[in-house]
Amino acid sequence: MTLPGAQYATAGETMAETITTIRDLGKREGESVVVRGWLYNLRESGKLLFPIFRDGTGIVQGVMARSAVAPEMFEAVKNLTQESSVLAHGKVRADKRAPGGYELDLTGVEVVQRVSESDPFPISLKEHGVEFLMENRHLWLRTPRQAAILRVRAEIIKAARDYFDGLGFTLTDPPIITPAACEGTTTLFPVDYFDDQAYLTQSGQLYIEATAMALGKVYSFGPTFRAEKSKTRRHLTEFWMVEPEVAYADLDDLMQLAEGLISFLVRRCLENRRPELETIGRDLGKLEKVSPPFPRITYNQAVEMLQQGHAGGELEQKFEWGGDFGSPDETYLSGKFEKPVMVHRYPSKIKAFYMEPDPQHPELALCVDVLAPEGYGEIIGGSQRMASYDLLLQRIREHGLPESAFKWYLDLRKYGSVPHGGFGMGIERAVAWICGLEHLRETIPFPRMLNRMYP
Repeated sequence: MTLPGAQYATAGETMAETITTIRDLGKREGESVVVRGWLYNLRESGKLLFPIFRDGTGIVQGVMARSAVAPEMFEAVKNLTQESSVLAHGKVRADKRAPGGYELDLTGVEVVQRVSESDPFPISLKEHGVEFLMENRHLWLRTPRQAAILRVRAEIIKAARDYFDGLGFTLTDPPIITPAACEGTTTLFPVDYFDDQAYLTQSGQLYIEATAMALGKVYSFGPTFRAEKSKTRRHLTEFWMVEPEVAYADLDDLMQLAEGLISFLVRRCLENRRPELETIGRDLGKLEKVSPPFPRITYNQAVEMLQQGHAGGELEQKFEWGGDFGSPDETYLSGKFEKPVMVHRYPSKIKAFYMEPDPQHPELALCVDVLAPEGYGEIIGGSQRMASYDLLLQRIREHGLPESAFKWYLDLRKYGSVPHGGFGMGIERAVAWICGLEHLRETIPFPRMLNRMYP
């Protein structure tokens, strides 16, 4: 293999060598292989070198004996710098003490690019401040913990797709540029759309309601944007959501669907990403408790719990009926359960305009929020959607929304309206909870927050 500008220190690649990944080394025990990656760390002990390589699939320790290679080879590896790109040649050997259970007895190393000592890789193995790491997010991603988080994220996304595909849902893609608000007019990012005012989408929901009327069961997966001026650990201005929508579905159907989704995601991560979760330091015992059925409480019952918590001195402020839950309230409620808890039937006044009222209690909406345990708050929010044309038009007017922008949405209630509903799950919040992370900024490769748009 010849690359422009590459430096070479090698015993030579032979036809017997197989190019492989670190993840697949277990399939190559006793074989001579080539691993293409980067130097993560390097230790020296007398006449032995212990370089640690990473390749995007994992980490492996190499062992090089001075007596086994040419002197110039040993010196070249000894002087490698962190994040130098290399092709590591060697024989795979099982070792229970090694990460992943295997080591590489090195016969040679090709140096593709050696990082200069005068301009070293800025993220060393010592501790760094959060601001420094975020400023160097493009490089921080290379560290084992951050790489593990991104693998878990990818598993969650794939599992979500598999869950809905397996239930006969059809993936449909809503627009990112929209003419009006979906969740609220105060959290919109405006966009100049030729001669018209447009906005970045807050949710694909309204549009996938239309595709649900065509296809029955649909879901979307894509980016959404909320211009909330929030600095909390639970907020990003750009995030990804998976949003199912189902025709002929009521609130109970939605809660069962959400319960199944969350359980499926956790199970898949435990099955396929246990090593990554261990690298992150997640308490797997807590995740293993996540299985149906989930506890379900009404908003009224949740208010009673919060008021009892205040009376008992566990909460500083007394919660009044009619308010929406803040982070301390959600943390308190979810802390009472070992599984995600479903809180349903909130007051209509604090929810979106399109939610179906409870026929038994019209002041309440047929909606549900799923709160993750351990203080992670809402990871799913959904509702049964309004089926009545007249009532939906009334709500649009009450919220001061432009009727012209919602004409098409009202049409869905004119031509074969049925009970239907859906929910949205923020991928980043699910990743934060399943990984046990303190802040959403680590759940997405390049987070966008109130005061951060670099890199």
